[in-house]
Amino acid sequence: MLKIENLNVHYGGIHALRGISLEVPDGKIISLIGANGAGKSTTLKSVMGLVPKTEGSIVCDGVDITNLKTKDMVKEGIILCPEGRRVFPDLTVAENVMLGAYVRKDKEQIAKDEKWVYNLFPRLEERKWQQAGTLSGGEQQMLAVARSLMSKPKLLMMDEPSLGLAPIIVKNIFNIIKEINQVGVNVLLIEQNAKAALEISDYGYVMETGKIILSGPGKELLQNDGVRKAYLGE
Repeated sequence: MLKIENLNVHYGGIHALRGISLEVPDGKIISLIGANGAGKSTTLKSVMGLVPKTEGSIVCDGVDITNLKTKDMVKEGIILCPEGRRVFPDLTVAENVMLGAYVRKDKEQIAKDEKWVYNLFPRLEERKWQQAGTLSGGEQQMLAVARSLMSKPKLLMMDEPSLGLAPIIVKNIFNIIKEINQVGVNVLLIEQNAKAALEISDYGYVMETGKIILSGPGKELLQNDGVRKAYLGE
């Protein structure tokens, strides 16, 4: 589905990504774990065209999309749900949700997808006419995911969806990630909560200082001594 090869990114004199290669096969949840500053967010931003690439290629369904602009990535069905939620605080929940469908023209399917995301997040439906800025952190994260889903993504890239949330909300968010994957949305997940991410992932990559240092099936990485010591607090 998505294949990244030898991706390099420089920020001024800093070599932020050093030859990153990874794949997101069709139908899978792939996680990217690592410490702060490892280059995880930069990887997603470079895929979306938000950060200039100095070397490497990105291919989606056999088509080279390396140099596409961000708006064209969205049209291709590649969506980034950013860290920090980034909802529009002065707009209502309903208005935020519908902004996700901004580039779509299929009105009947948009209406069906709107109903679907409210079924996924019934709490949002209860607050449809509430300003997004008045929601709790967990509700804003749900809204950010719902808005992303309204773009009808083939690939949903999620940057730290559990950051700062209570454990019960985190569990709900990860259950939703599994559910949206089961209906055909491929997921590339960045998480500091390595245990939660690897438990639901088909495959995982471990990043350190701009490089991928380890990869394998999610359950195997959970049992890896180095991963357990560095990222699981064991």
